[in-house]
Amino acid sequence: MNEQTNPAELVQAARRGDDEAFYRLMVLHHDKLYRIAFAYFRSEADALEAIQEVTYRAYMKLHSLRKPDYAGTWLVRILINYCNDERRRRSRQAEYRFGGVPDERADGTEIRAVRDSLESALDVLEPRQKQIVILKYFEDLTIREIAAAMQYPDGTIKTWLYKALRKLKDYMRKDGEPD
Repeated sequence: MNEQTNPAELVQAARRGDDEAFYRLMVLHHDKLYRIAFAYFRSEADALEAIQEVTYRAYMKLHSLRKPDYAGTWLVRILINYCNDERRRRSRQAEYRFGGVPDERADGTEIRAVRDSLESALDVLEPRQKQIVILKYFEDLTIREIAAAMQYPDGTIKTWLYKALRKLKDYMRKDGEPD
């Protein structure tokens, strides 16, 4: 068994039938995929189910990955498509929850109100705008990575992000929050 850690090498080995290489590829990207899925579903069980479905879909479609160097982006795109499909199937809009944020700061100050305010602010965005803001500011993806994952040009993503930020700023102004 070869111990590749380069995603492109893992993809090539998996395409040749090395299931261990595919497993290592999924482990390599698991944390990022989980955080994104949790952001959509606000549920550990649903996030894990999403990872399971993405793993299945990726395994079945591995031959369709054109650029093995972009395996991570390809997996994120599969996840986003699954999350959007599942959200539509459930006929309700998923809300973003800040996973891992405690209800109190170390000094005992409640931060639940801040978290709730941010969640409310994100809810004013269209689903696509919300998705871009989450990927950019909570998952630290670049514009290019978001564009690849969502299959839109970089310029389109920049425009949507700009409009989303402007909408958030207007919302915060209306609620008397600082700019």
